[in-house]
Amino acid sequence: MLNTENLKDEFEAKSADFVDFSDSQKRDLEEYLRVLAEIIELGSVKTSERVATSENGGAIPSAEIDDQKEFRIEFGISWNNHEESREWAAGILGKRTTFAADGSQYYSEKDTSLPVGAVQIGWFENPHSGEADYEKNTELRILSPKELLENQEEPLKPESRVSEEMFVGEISRIADFISRKTGWEKRGEMMPLAFFDRPMLLPFAAAQDKLQKKFVQELVDLIRHSRDSRVPVVGYVDRGFSRDLVNLIIAFSENSAKPTLYDSSLLGTKSAKDRKILSDWGDRTPFCYSKRKGLESFTDPETEMPLVGFSFLQTSTDTLPSRLDIPSWVYEEGLLDEAVDVVRAECVIGVGYPYALETADQTAVFTFRDREIFLKALQEFAKKHNLDFSFSRKNRSKARRR
Repeated sequence: MLNTENLKDEFEAKSADFVDFSDSQKRDLEEYLRVLAEIIELGSVKTSERVATSENGGAIPSAEIDDQKEFRIEFGISWNNHEESREWAAGILGKRTTFAADGSQYYSEKDTSLPVGAVQIGWFENPHSGEADYEKNTELRILSPKELLENQEEPLKPESRVSEEMFVGEISRIADFISRKTGWEKRGEMMPLAFFDRPMLLPFAAAQDKLQKKFVQELVDLIRHSRDSRVPVVGYVDRGFSRDLVNLIIAFSENSAKPTLYDSSLLGTKSAKDRKILSDWGDRTPFCYSKRKGLESFTDPETEMPLVGFSFLQTSTDTLPSRLDIPSWVYEEGLLDEAVDVVRAECVIGVGYPYALETADQTAVFTFRDREIFLKALQEFAKKHNLDFSFSRKNRSKARRR
């Protein structure tokens, strides 16, 4: 049990550190905003040339910045009430199919003597049409001790093997949706869109182990499949800690100081003039190509341009903006505005978060009750097959108390 008096004393003892850090953030914010204004003034081509030789330029601004006075593209629509916003969203989503997949996982390491893993992938496909039903479903996969502990080319923790299965399962479901929607233009359909509940760029350094390389390759293959099929997919990051824009600013200004801000806080924090770059609902940043250090695999070998870019979108009035990782082809083919409108509409229905992703998450999640059912089924299975099996009394006691 937490001692509140000790907690208060600890905070007070560190108050100077908190104040110093806050002051550093304020100084950095003003400096970054000043440099960002220079980037807008200079334009996309000259900015790209200026940071071209930087080891970690972070991002390459697209031509969208050339038409802006600030690092913001305004949505320009407002409503008097939620009913009006839902009417707008219905107009965007009507007869348009959206899709989302999400996963949950469980590994029994501390609960049982028998190593076993489970992955559940949930998905939600909504045609937004009275002529067709939505699909909400799950797929469960059990990982046996052999799958967790044997037949590995290099040492891998069992929990990492479970995470791998979930990651691949989510991507597989999205790839299947993309395949089924290939040819939507010829069929005269509204542009479909798939949501991926993760960044499309992974925060790995250049030195990657085999599992990390597999994650990267799975994403690269998904992005190329999206491009070849002309079906957009958006990696939605509600609360991210990327520094691609910050690294662009640092490279542009040749500032060697250690950053204190993330991209989302740079865009969603009030300046000394009491203004934010993104404050109004639906506003977004211009599209930028991602040029993150260590992720050269996300570069098109033919054009030498990044396969993925991003835009930050304000989806509520009281939180930091969300990041949208978007395949570069969506911007280059003129589909970005439509894709972002679909994200906005889903966020209207989901009240600040894409409804498709919210539903996929609720479908996939392993609740505490689900884990109890899982362990009971495992116990019965072990008894049936005369397996040496026992529960951890300590962990079950903790679970009951909490």
